[in-house]
Amino acid sequence: MHLAELPADVRADVEFSVFAARTAGERVLALRATGRWQDAQLADVGDQAADGYLQGLVRGRYPTDGILSEETADSAERLSKRRVWIIDPLDGTREYSQLREDWAVHVALLVDGDPVLGAVALPAQGRVIWGVCANGRECAGLEGPGALSFGSDPTPTPLRIAMSRSHTPAWMPRFREVLRSELVLSGSVGNKVGLLLLGAADVYAHRKGLKEWDTCAPEIVARALGWSVSRLSGAELRYNQPDPRIDEFLCCRPADRERVIATLREAGAS
Repeated sequence: MHLAELPADVRADVEFSVFAARTAGERVLALRATGRWQDAQLADVGDQAADGYLQGLVRGRYPTDGILSEETADSAERLSKRRVWIIDPLDGTREYSQLREDWAVHVALLVDGDPVLGAVALPAQGRVIWGVCANGRECAGLEGPGALSFGSDPTPTPLRIAMSRSHTPAWMPRFREVLRSELVLSGSVGNKVGLLLLGAADVYAHRKGLKEWDTCAPEIVARALGWSVSRLSGAELRYNQPDPRIDEFLCCRPADRERVIATLREAGAS
């Protein structure tokens, strides 16, 4: 399905999410380019600037919707809302402050608790990946260079695992050994999922420390492209919960899902 075939209200929400993620990313790129701030201060300035901008956009366009954002104090009010936006204004603050390209901006929408659409902007790469999974309708697209990789595409050999460049989990060496795979090092959850969706990796598995804003938009975009997304056990992820802690996240091709889940169990990750 193409964007033009979606109902007008869904199409408008998609266009809004893409615009919001793209322009928030452009703003923090421009802040970084001034050279006025460095290191942790730059990360904080970028985070707060993106969050304030995105909060203003959502509140102005959808004043009755709920919002869950990493950089704004949470409120139980969102739990009673039919529509909730889940935002990570700057996913990968360390990478952003180190003048790297592997960071992202996430904008996602839940309706009645279901993740229905999202956008993952990779501003330093000039890309926005978006996806829709609503009422049996799935479609996705890419702004910027490159081509999208689908969950139905054949898995290459060797398998490529997207992994944090700053931390190696204790279970990763065994996981990699059993799968006979290569590591692709990167920062940011959105960027690591983006590696899969842009054909540069095949599996991303994370065990702890994630929140709903880290995973919601990447999950929607991945599922819209036919990828499998779940907890490490294969269980479904749930959003707009009182405690936004997610921790586990697995993204891989459906054809590899059972093998990957079994290997995670053997390696002690789940």
